[in-house]
Amino acid sequence: MQQTAHRPPFSAKPSLNVTPTEPQQLGTQRTGLVGPTMHVKRITLTSKKNWWMVEMDDQEDEATAAGGAFSSDETMVDPPAYSNYNHGADEAHRPAHTDRTMAQAESPPPSPIYNPPRHPTAIFSFPTPTAYCAPPNPTASLAPCAQGSASELFKCVVKKPDVVQLEINGEMQSNAGDVTVQFLAELRVYTTLARHRNICAFLGSLENVGMVLEYIDGRTLYDVVQARPALSRAQKIGYHNQLLDGLAHLHSYRLSHGDISLLNVQVTTPANTVKLLDFGRSVSADADFTPPEDEPADPFVSLSLVRRASGAPQTQRPRAPEQIHPGTRPFSAPEILRGECRDPLLADAYSFGMILVCLDRCESVDVKPWEQRKDVLPRDLFEGVRCLRRGRESICGGLMRGGGGSGGRI
Repeated sequence: MQQTAHRPPFSAKPSLNVTPTEPQQLGTQRTGLVGPTMHVKRITLTSKKNWWMVEMDDQEDEATAAGGAFSSDETMVDPPAYSNYNHGADEAHRPAHTDRTMAQAESPPPSPIYNPPRHPTAIFSFPTPTAYCAPPNPTASLAPCAQGSASELFKCVVKKPDVVQLEINGEMQSNAGDVTVQFLAELRVYTTLARHRNICAFLGSLENVGMVLEYIDGRTLYDVVQARPALSRAQKIGYHNQLLDGLAHLHSYRLSHGDISLLNVQVTTPANTVKLLDFGRSVSADADFTPPEDEPADPFVSLSLVRRASGAPQTQRPRAPEQIHPGTRPFSAPEILRGECRDPLLADAYSFGMILVCLDRCESVDVKPWEQRKDVLPRDLFEGVRCLRRGRESICGGLMRGGGGSGGRI
């Protein structure tokens, strides 16, 4: 197997032009051969962006070596040459009984089929599904950063897929499938939920780019917890209630977050508004779950179903099997770490309880993963808990059951 690396001209999407193998008519003087034929077996994008890896059949190694390395700007597959062959030149003089014999002898081999590598940007390719378009009046809850005589300017965040490819044991491995799953999960949350002050706002999609989200001017809950002086009791209660409101709103649609952690919660300044974001591990509580060690379902099948059902009510859209994957330690529930989770909403409640412990202690906590899988919590986990002292027993019991933290507002 011969591999040749080639860099195409700079473009957003490297392309491969495959010349048809059907002979072309170049007048009546065409004779002889037109160079070696290249049979492309597989073409992949390497870890270096815009670099293609071309793999050819073994039978073409000698022909390629004789012809030298190709250095054209685009990868071409030359057509096989047939001496003295002109389309239609001998149709009038060909005997009828020899048509089938001549067709079999002169028919060129089938054209090589090139399937471009599937990429998560296909989610946002033209035409963008109606479900992923901007909601009505998307900037209603946003304040403009500047105003002109005929326009308003808003800050926003563009979130686009980032695919990584690595060569492992001689094979190219890519995270394109998992990236696609996460983007589809996040889009489902943003296009299903009604607006809520404690959930990052969705502003629409950019074709061939990604999704557009609200710009949150603030810091993560991790930075808030680690800051000194420590939070006051009133601030802790305020953050608790806001986080609970956002999570309850999400769960009311039977959707989980899947990765609640101090880093996936933002706090705006100076309003101190809590915002939930990063729903890439969200799953539907009504889905058919498959074990995380199983081969993941093809996300592009789900994407094609979404495109066909675009415009249909959410309840009528087809559902594909889903997998529950571990989130951030130590906020993942023990049943998720064991690969046994069947209730993603209850697993979110465990993560919420761990957030409350960090919030009350004003520091991050850690649990050894081999102990957490066994539902074992450190003895000193609740040391320093003051604000939530009244609910300490219920929080501890909920965490030990893989369940929740506080059951309501404080």
